[in-house]
Amino acid sequence: MTTPDRLASQAGDLIRQFNHATITSGDDWQYPPQTYAAIGSLAYLARMLPQAIEQTLRPVEHTHKAGRVLIDGGSDPDPAVEHLREAVKTASEIAGLLAQALDHAHCASSSMGLDTRGLPEFED
Repeated sequence: MTTPDRLASQAGDLIRQFNHATITSGDDWQYPPQTYAAIGSLAYLARMLPQAIEQTLRPVEHTHKAGRVLIDGGSDPDPAVEHLREAVKTASEIAGLLAQALDHAHCASSSMGLDTRGLPEFED
């Protein structure tokens, strides 16, 4: 069974694979339109992050409402849950800023292409 936490783990693994695949330029990673496409995809991912981050609170909120959250050492769960809420809110806001920055980068790369004049692999 694929659970939400496993899906998030898989997304992280895919970004790690992307990082490895893009560490150097090669035949399949060398042209400006590839940058444009990749940044567009990363911007899409970043636009989804605020909702995903906010929804990570649901299990804790559900358990807290039922009075079933335990804190290591036996502390009161209310301050810990509130701290988590604030941390998640901050992370969500920062993810939104990341999405805006990536949208800007996507626009900045949109006019870039490859000058194929004189390159034999592009001549008819």
